[in-house]
Amino acid sequence: METRTSKTNQASEPGYAELFTPKLVTVLREGYGFAQLRADAIAGLTVAIVALPLSMAIAIASGVSPAQGLYTAIVGGILVSLLGGSRFQIGGPAGAFIVLVAGTVQTHGLDGLIIATILSGLMLLAIGALKLGTYIKFIPYPVTVGFTAGIAVIIFASQIKDLLGLTLSGKEPGPLLEKLPVIWAALPGIDPVTVALSGATILVIIGTKRARPHWPGMLIAVAGAALATALFNLPVSTIGSVFGGIPGDFPMPVLPEFTLAKVQAVLPNAIAFALLGAIESLLSAVVADGMTGRHHRSNCELVAQGVANMASGLFGGICVTGTIARTATNIRAGAHGPVSGVLHALFLLLFILVAAPLASFIPLASLAGVLAIVAWNMIEKHAIATLLRASRGDAAVLLVTFLLTIFRDLLEAIVVGFALGSVLFIQRMSKTTAIATHSPFVSEDRADGTTGGGASDISSTTDPDIMIYRITGVFFFGAAASIGSVLDRIGDTHRALIIDFAAVPFLDSTAANTIAGLAHKTRGRGIEVILTGTSHDLRRELFAHGIKPPLVHYETDIEKAVGRLRAHGLRNVTAS
Repeated sequence: METRTSKTNQASEPGYAELFTPKLVTVLREGYGFAQLRADAIAGLTVAIVALPLSMAIAIASGVSPAQGLYTAIVGGILVSLLGGSRFQIGGPAGAFIVLVAGTVQTHGLDGLIIATILSGLMLLAIGALKLGTYIKFIPYPVTVGFTAGIAVIIFASQIKDLLGLTLSGKEPGPLLEKLPVIWAALPGIDPVTVALSGATILVIIGTKRARPHWPGMLIAVAGAALATALFNLPVSTIGSVFGGIPGDFPMPVLPEFTLAKVQAVLPNAIAFALLGAIESLLSAVVADGMTGRHHRSNCELVAQGVANMASGLFGGICVTGTIARTATNIRAGAHGPVSGVLHALFLLLFILVAAPLASFIPLASLAGVLAIVAWNMIEKHAIATLLRASRGDAAVLLVTFLLTIFRDLLEAIVVGFALGSVLFIQRMSKTTAIATHSPFVSEDRADGTTGGGASDISSTTDPDIMIYRITGVFFFGAAASIGSVLDRIGDTHRALIIDFAAVPFLDSTAANTIAGLAHKTRGRGIEVILTGTSHDLRRELFAHGIKPPLVHYETDIEKAVGRLRAHGLRNVTAS
């Protein structure tokens, strides 16, 4: 896709220092007063209430103590918000890492986990500093959906023991195929009290979300379970009985003993941490951008994630990444900027220093119920159904990634899924060569300010009503991010958007998902969207993703689309 860019804009390209300036600095430069601090304090407290039970639950499921989950949330929350490239990102432990962290602890011990966490931080720091963060966006949409669903299944399977109060004859196996027979053999020993607590936790969370969506359902459920356990002296496993409670102080940083043999042993785990951390954090930042209309700096964000992981390891924490649920909560609570993330971490620190003894009464069954809800929410049901309907190729990539995540290894699933997605893309390109010879599959580099191949100006006005974009070439996952950023230029002054697909021989599910997100975003702002020049195959893919009337309208060409809009009273037109 090409846009007209003046030589002035070309000359004022941001420098290296500007690209890595934290968003906190940007927010403070804009002006920061009591009103902004109040908004950030309310948002920070709201996020801390959500993060408190979640951080402990993720840590326990990962095979470490609940205190380490809180340390991770505190260190990650502060550093990601201080140094990150997103205004609203909340850093901390994430459910997606449970499988990797638990496997690392089982294989290499706690020291190995800490070394792998620090090494992954160094890798993330290097990826960001070398400006390689953009390439993380090349992961195809079916791959991200597949491995996220696979992780969710593994998380739920890891909580069955605590949900049902089972007593195993030996150590619980990690791999799913080995775990299920052991769980099945222990089923006769189900504890009714534990089941009642975990079931009540799940019901309270679901009920609160439906009846009072702004209330902290997870904290209410966990606090209620802890209160019931303390009052009635219920015979269930608690944080106090299993872990001895949570220390009432914050640890000092300690550098683990690095040896060449240990580094070599945990290096594959560190690579997996870094890859998943980069994907998860940038995905969370993109979600935040979509909710707020802001723009994050990918490489700056990865640098912050790298520093946060190194610091988390020094304080005995686990992997840090951007967390989608907590970031979304931060935005909905009215956060103004990164100060809310810092304050959320300070609120968690205050809990450790003041109220840590109360955590001893929290039953593991209630935290398992929290993770059961988290696992269910991680599975993108609608996206899976859409991809399975859209095409056999996307369905195959999704299913292979999903199955490899469950039965093999997360890193292997991502690599194989990406490879399959690339092969599928090449195979599809071979089919379109005969009908797309007039437009190149990969456009040549052009200097800013040149014309041709893109859109031409229909007219130039200072306050246009209609914006026209022409997409040229193959619209696939590699181009979706750049095209999506250009489409974000649509301002509130525009009342209609025309996207011309006449020169697009093919688009994939990632591109269709980008258009769907744009359509929903513009519809919420009262902007009408018309797609022109779509072939039968393109329309079938778009329709499969729900991109159809009344969300958008279709016309055969731009002239008819403009005529339709002018019939509704829109006059001014510009093109990009």
